[in-house]
Amino acid sequence: MTPRLTITSIHNRHVTEACKLAQRKYRQSEGRFLVEGLQILYMALDASLQPIDVFFCETLLKGIGGSGLLERFSHTDATLIAVSEPVMRRLSERSTPQGIAATFPLLDTSFRTHALTGHELVLVLDRLHDPGNVGTLLRTADAAGVAAVIMIEPCVDVFDPKVVRASMGSLFTVHLMCTEDVPRLFEWLADRGLRRVGADVSQGLWEMDTGGVALVLGSEAQGLSEDVRAYIEDWVRLPIIGRAESLNVAVAGGVLMYTWLRANYVSGGDP
Repeated sequence: MTPRLTITSIHNRHVTEACKLAQRKYRQSEGRFLVEGLQILYMALDASLQPIDVFFCETLLKGIGGSGLLERFSHTDATLIAVSEPVMRRLSERSTPQGIAATFPLLDTSFRTHALTGHELVLVLDRLHDPGNVGTLLRTADAAGVAAVIMIEPCVDVFDPKVVRASMGSLFTVHLMCTEDVPRLFEWLADRGLRRVGADVSQGLWEMDTGGVALVLGSEAQGLSEDVRAYIEDWVRLPIIGRAESLNVAVAGGVLMYTWLRANYVSGGDP
């Protein structure tokens, strides 16, 4: 396996273009995003994403996992680019880079037809802007078997490096959609027989009934937007016994997703 390029300068065009992908406007204009980390890159390949460029540093890329990942990349159409340690550290947002990063085309997150039976859990995120929270919610939704995650825009860019890292690769495995059309979204959810349940600190009970649910979460600071609240059928809340005023949305969302999972999959069996 012989890379086409070997880069030692952080000012190399390929490096500077990859670094610009940390900014949303460049990701959108270039139609690609940068991913780093062994586990996340393995999940990207397992999800059949097609890499564009692969940057690797042999002195930082150690162990069976790293070499195995590079071998898998060698069987794709990606351009393999060997780089020095300073270059890899420039490309990485980690304090200890794992020695490999790759660019991929942006995923299709448009609002599109998705077959549902009406018995699933769908997660709706109302204009969330914190990348760590969104990434964690994607990871938890993946673990809980959520059928789809729908983000109401404007919201954080799901290809932000912090979202990608916090999702630990679940960005590539969940059915993810983004939309600004709130009426169309909730009409679509209703047509599929999903009960629209909003999370609110001041109303509702701590329970999730059986059957299909669209769980709608807003930011912990502002809650659900007024235009979204108009479509909510039922409310759910988590009790706060101590002196904290609210729960982090990623924590609350995780508890509620698993509360629904427990209500719908009792008797200890797997979904």
